[in-house]
Amino acid sequence: MKRFILIVFAAVFVVLNSGFSSSMYGAGIKDEKLHYVISYKWGMIHKDAGEATLSLHNHGGEYSVMLAARTKPWADKFYQVRDTLLGSIRKSDFKALSYTKIAHENGKYGKDVITYKYTGSQVTGVCKRYKKNKKGEVSTSTKTLSASGPVYDMLSVFYYLREIDYASLTKGNVFKATVFSGSKAETITIRLIGKEKIKLRNKTEREAYHIRFNFTTGGKKKSSDDIDTWISTDSNHIPLYLTGSLPVGQVRAYYIP
Repeated sequence: MKRFILIVFAAVFVVLNSGFSSSMYGAGIKDEKLHYVISYKWGMIHKDAGEATLSLHNHGGEYSVMLAARTKPWADKFYQVRDTLLGSIRKSDFKALSYTKIAHENGKYGKDVITYKYTGSQVTGVCKRYKKNKKGEVSTSTKTLSASGPVYDMLSVFYYLREIDYASLTKGNVFKATVFSGSKAETITIRLIGKEKIKLRNKTEREAYHIRFNFTTGGKKKSSDDIDTWISTDSNHIPLYLTGSLPVGQVRAYYIP
C-alpha cells in the first residue's frame, strides 16, 4: 500500500514547462476545497481504500495550500496512511516559497521541510528531514537540492497545472521539469495524450484532457510506474480521475463534486 500515497498525490505532481501559455494568471484562484476518493482494484475486487482533500486559501500575495490523505479502516490493517502536505505559493508566478510533508505511515513518522531560493534560472531548496521509527527513535538530516529551469513540489505544480491554456497545446506534446521531493530531485516527463470523455463516480460524463507522466532519478532510472490523469476541460481544470499501478492491482482516485 505504500504507493497508495503516490497516486493520491499524482494530481499535484504534474509539472508544466515555463514556456506554456496561460490565460488565467490575472484572474487568480478563489478559496476552494476539493475532495477525492481513492479505490483499490484487483481483478473483480474494487473497493474504496482511502480519501483525500485538497484546499487553497488566499493570503495577501500568496496562496496557502494543503493536501490531507488517509486510508480507510480496512486498509489501515495493511498499510495505514495519515499524510498532510502544506505549502505556500507566490501568486504572481506560482513559484513555491515553502513546502512541508508530514507523514504517518505504517507506524512511522516523517517530516520534510523545504525552503526555496531563486537566483535567475537557478533554484535551490534546503530540505530538513525528521524521522521517527516504531521504537520512537528520532533522526534528523539536511540536504540541499538544486536545479535550473522550472522547479516545483507536490503542491505548487498542481495549481500551475490548472493555469495552463490546454487549447493551445497539441496532442503528443512532451515536457520535462524538476520536482523537489524530500531528499532527492526527480525529473518528470509529461505527455498530453488528447481530449477524451470519461465517466465519473456518479455516472455522469465529462470531457477531459488525458495526460500521462512518469518520474525518473538521475535523468534515466525510472522511480515509479507511469500515472494517467484526466483534467476537466473547463476553466477550473480540476483533476477528475487518476490511475496508477501497484505491484498487485491498481489504485484509482476519483474527484467527488
